Amino acid sequence: MPKASAGKRVTKAKKVAAKKPPVKRAESGTRVLQVRPRIWYRPWTWHHRQPTPAYAPLPKARKLFTATWRQLWSHKKLFGGIVLTYGLLNLLFVRGLSGSTDLTSLKDSLDGVLQGVGGKIASTTTSFVYLLASSGSGNTDASGVYQSILLVLCSLAFIWALRQVLADHTVRVRDSFYKGMYPLVPFLLVFLLIGVQLLPLAVGGGLYSTVIGNGIAVHAWEKALWLVLFIGLGLWSLRMITASMFALYIVTLPDMTPLRAYRSARQLVYGRRLYLWRKLIFLPMVLLVLAAVVEIPLILWATPLAAWVFFLLSMLALPVIHGYLYNLYREML
Repeated sequence: MPKASAGKRVTKAKKVAAKKPPVKRAESGTRVLQVRPRIWYRPWTWHHRQPTPAYAPLPKARKLFTATWRQLWSHKKLFGGIVLTYGLLNLLFVRGLSGSTDLTSLKDSLDGVLQGVGGKIASTTTSFVYLLASSGSGNTDASGVYQSILLVLCSLAFIWALRQVLADHTVRVRDSFYKGMYPLVPFLLVFLLIGVQLLPLAVGGGLYSTVIGNGIAVHAWEKALWLVLFIGLGLWSLRMITASMFALYIVTLPDMTPLRAYRSARQLVYGRRLYLWRKLIFLPMVLLVLAAVVEIPLILWATPLAAWVFFLLSMLALPVIHGYLYNLYREML
């Protein structure tokens, strides 16, 4: 009997040890617990989560924005040349030379309907919103295609220039367009992945607008339920593109594939997406406030000039966005 009970204890100990996650030793000699991998066709493995590593704290968003602005200003000839090329190509293929007539006619129409100080504020605000909404529109049907091509090409030029500047290399504007275009296909594949990841947001927005617009949801609890569904799908898309956004910069490295870049970006943002969302939301808010500070006085007193100044600001926003995101990516490493 004692031998049989001892054998049972040994068998039970082996089963318990088999259920435990594997343990391996790091280079320093400490024991590191390894989490079992998750397999998509085995649902009982989905609950295994990797331990969140101890990340170093990131700089504050305002300090990151200030450092980005100083970096761009210290190399203003290089980035100014890329912005000038981007602006001229946009003017030639996308915008055209008749961009201020629509804003002027809209402002005159609103001033004729709305009177007084309140009407002046309302017409100016409406004109500013119109500028924001029509910033991506062009004069022809092919303008959207041209704008997408220019956005991709100039983004690659900005990313290559930022990497060379941080490495203390002296480069020229033409080098950014000649040498920065080699990861075009991997960059486009990651860009396509971001478009696919935005599908839940688009589906949620389409469902919500259809349900509310056609009167399918009548009661307040029904509208709230559809709103919760829309917000949930939007957060799902936002969670996915948080990693893909930084994969755009990783995929421009030499000998990097889109799949490896996306996996590296997922590991980079793992466990701190909510923390990163605060940094990411800060940038469009600051750009919107700066645009409002510049544009609202121009719309009030120099309406034809406001559209051209807004076009210049939209061209300058691209290097600021890439510089901010690239510096944030470098701080995360």
